[in-house]
Amino acid sequence: MHSRLGMTNLLGAIGNTPLVQVNFKTNARVFAKLEYLNPGGSIKDRSALYMVEEAEKQGLLKPGGTIVEASSGNQGIALAMIGAVKRYKVIITVSEKISEEKLKTLKAYGAKVVICPATNFIDDPKSYHSQARIILGKTPRGFMPNQYFNLKNPEAHYNSLGPEIWQQTQGKITHLFAAAGTGGTVSGAGKFLKEQNPKIRVIAVDAASSFDATRGHPKPYKMEGIGIDFNTPCLDREILDEIIPVADDEAFVMMKIMARNRGLLVGTSSGAVAHAVNQYAEKFEDGDVAVMIFGDSGRAYLSKDY
Repeated sequence: MHSRLGMTNLLGAIGNTPLVQVNFKTNARVFAKLEYLNPGGSIKDRSALYMVEEAEKQGLLKPGGTIVEASSGNQGIALAMIGAVKRYKVIITVSEKISEEKLKTLKAYGAKVVICPATNFIDDPKSYHSQARIILGKTPRGFMPNQYFNLKNPEAHYNSLGPEIWQQTQGKITHLFAAAGTGGTVSGAGKFLKEQNPKIRVIAVDAASSFDATRGHPKPYKMEGIGIDFNTPCLDREILDEIIPVADDEAFVMMKIMARNRGLLVGTSSGAVAHAVNQYAEKFEDGDVAVMIFGDSGRAYLSKDY
């Protein structure tokens, strides 16, 4: 008993999230990986911590430094929490479509938040990504994890999320479903799982009106933390067996079903993932084991009244 006391600081509690069975009308057993039970409330705790600690090892981030990042919310929240523990200043640029809860959470952790207009293209000078680069250029001892282009992002999920899922399913997983935003989650965890068993199918879930889904003619969408909106090295298409596009309304309906009928209060990207699994249900065979990643909680979106 005593030997376990004081062993883990807050950051040591990241990962090892539960895998719970969810009833879908299908031949497969379907499980949800509850990533919203990470200390910062989302899957991004994993990648943010990994990128920060790799930067520390490489001398890119030193004591007294400032972390600058562009985020739809969760990566920023994870970095703000990590910054509070490790005593870094944190500046996060966000799109104006961010939920009120995420905005308040960032500020509660002490991050400085810069709100930018919602743009259709990442290289728009007004985009939250472009603005983060400008701020980084003006910030002495600044470091930008740059989740959209940093290959440490998928590496984080290759090293933690993939092995956890393999262990928790006792190697029986046959299908992985995960939302694709940066592509880090689905590519990293998917790569690890395929190395264990090449027959595992890896399915990315995309926003139906993203840059990728519309072949370069994106339209605005309300979901957050999902959407392949530019070409990024973090998305490894060779790992993917399929990409399923999901529209806002489909995700929002499934969020309500998950909360009211399953007790799972999940965020917008998780609603999209659950919808994709439901769509896919007829293709499952007896004995299949599907895992869907629930990246964050519906508590982050209550003000949007989905």
